[in-house]
Amino acid sequence: MEALTGALGGILAAIGLSTLLFVGANRLFDLIVDRWRLYMGVLGLLTGGSFFAILAGNRVLDGSSLRWVGIGALLFAGMAVLPDLVSDRRLRFVVGVLAGLSVGSVVARVVDASVRPTASPKDLVLAVGIAVAAYLAVALLRGQLRPGSLLVVVAFAWVVGTWLLGEVGGGSATAMAVAVLVPFTLVGAALGSGEQRSRVRRYDLQRRTRVGAFLGPAMFFVAMGLVIPLVRTIYLSLHGSKGKIWVGLKNYGEILTNKKSLDLEDWTDIFGSRLTHLGVALLIFGLVAGLLIGRRRGRLLEPTTSSIGPVSVGTLLLMFAVFASLRGTVINNLWWVIVVTLLSTVLGLAAAILADQARFESLAKSLIFMPMAISFVGAGIIWRFMYIARPPQKPQTGLFNAIWVGLGTMAPSGAGQVTVVAILSGVTALLVGLGIFGIRRRQPGITIGSAFVALPILWLLYRFLGPGLGGVETGPLGDSIGKPILFVQEAPFNNVWLMVVLIWIQTGFAMVILSAAIKAVPVDLIEAARVDGATSGQVFFHVTLPTIVPTISVIVTTLIVLVMKVFDIVRVMTNGNFGTQVIANEMWQRTFTEFNLGLGSALAVVLFIAVVPVMGLNIRRMQRAGV
Repeated sequence: MEALTGALGGILAAIGLSTLLFVGANRLFDLIVDRWRLYMGVLGLLTGGSFFAILAGNRVLDGSSLRWVGIGALLFAGMAVLPDLVSDRRLRFVVGVLAGLSVGSVVARVVDASVRPTASPKDLVLAVGIAVAAYLAVALLRGQLRPGSLLVVVAFAWVVGTWLLGEVGGGSATAMAVAVLVPFTLVGAALGSGEQRSRVRRYDLQRRTRVGAFLGPAMFFVAMGLVIPLVRTIYLSLHGSKGKIWVGLKNYGEILTNKKSLDLEDWTDIFGSRLTHLGVALLIFGLVAGLLIGRRRGRLLEPTTSSIGPVSVGTLLLMFAVFASLRGTVINNLWWVIVVTLLSTVLGLAAAILADQARFESLAKSLIFMPMAISFVGAGIIWRFMYIARPPQKPQTGLFNAIWVGLGTMAPSGAGQVTVVAILSGVTALLVGLGIFGIRRRQPGITIGSAFVALPILWLLYRFLGPGLGGVETGPLGDSIGKPILFVQEAPFNNVWLMVVLIWIQTGFAMVILSAAIKAVPVDLIEAARVDGATSGQVFFHVTLPTIVPTISVIVTTLIVLVMKVFDIVRVMTNGNFGTQVIANEMWQRTFTEFNLGLGSALAVVLFIAVVPVMGLNIRRMQRAGV
């Protein structure tokens, strides 16, 4: 109860403080047009008081902290107001420089010697150069180059180069003076640059500051939580394991040349893989089916379930053959991105179509969506128990191995095998009858689809009647014992079993979004297609699917970003062992286990670079759509 009361009190206090800050900021902005100097004075008081309060809170001030907070507030107010009291442009610039120099001198004097920075000239040049280049690029794009803004950018870059990139502590008094005087002098020069603000410019500033009152807090947290850590990470990626010795692009070169990250030596195995042969056969099968059905309907190639199905499965098998032959962390990430994104979207689309307007639609969708409520760590633990393999002599507790070993140890003439064979025979007979029906009705799509589904069932029937199916081997005493599958340990397809966990979770996400998109398809289009004699398959491929393509693209890009950063599932189930390493988990291990800050930061930057284009594409598409 006390914890709940404390949490509610904290929430109410945060709401009250936010309201007070928002109202106070708007009252402050009301002074801009008619009482400009008062506005600058109050802004200087608030800025100076906050700045010295932060220094006092970190206990880096000499003398009374409260006294220096008041003095600092007055100094900042003077630096903000004094330049505006001078009408001459050159003299105002001089006043601004002297005011900034004076404030900087006081700050350099009162800050404790234990926090004097040791800045490297190289770091200063790098920080200032990047900041100036970025500002000039933005200014050229906008067509506005303001010297005052450029001075503020250089001052900020100087602070980054001395205090963030350099070492705090152990510096000399001269280094302290340079670290403090330069940025304050530049800020003072910026305040004294340009002409005095006219009333029109004050109106414009008031409008922009009110916008900033809404965006400012969000931008502050984005800067603190994303921009500054990103800059720091890029900086560390260009240094050695301890983050001190400059190594340039060496860490990125190690990522590309290390065989654990990228190994292409066995690429020729792709052509000899059974998966490649089977995939090519299915592709040919699907293309032939599409050509035959298209010829009957007056088209070159007709997309139907009978043609799309084999082509999709064949393509998936070819991808498996490629990624099983090419190894490494980067390859594993690509494998995850392609397979999880493709299967989650396809299965979600299939679930949305099958559940649409069904009798128990809500219940079915709730069950499929339910895995979304489970964390990645929880899902990884659940599936790890389902995949677990015990020694052959012991009973299997993992669900899949219990089924697999049970099938293998089933008596050849037992009731279980007879039942399975009877079911498979009945399904095969139904598929054969459906194929004959398609031949008589001259509908090759039905015949080809029946043959495509019947082939794996016939193989299962052959295995049950012949060599047998399931995990079994002969033990030392000549008896039959279970032979479990090492789902998690056997490379390279253990990666696929890990992907199943994320597919299981994200299928519900894709289904919900696509179900809403399918229901939004105009009924008039569907009815018009049916009136023209279109079948259900033709309605889907020629009406529904083209309409929901924008929604599919949003789902695909969202899943790519999510899968590219996959970490929890791999860490819980294998920790990157057995050839299942991914970039995010390797980044964690390099940084927090091996304490190699340089290589870990480089991996983080690579992951960021891989995700940004997809996010940018998604944002741009949403902007075009007016979302």
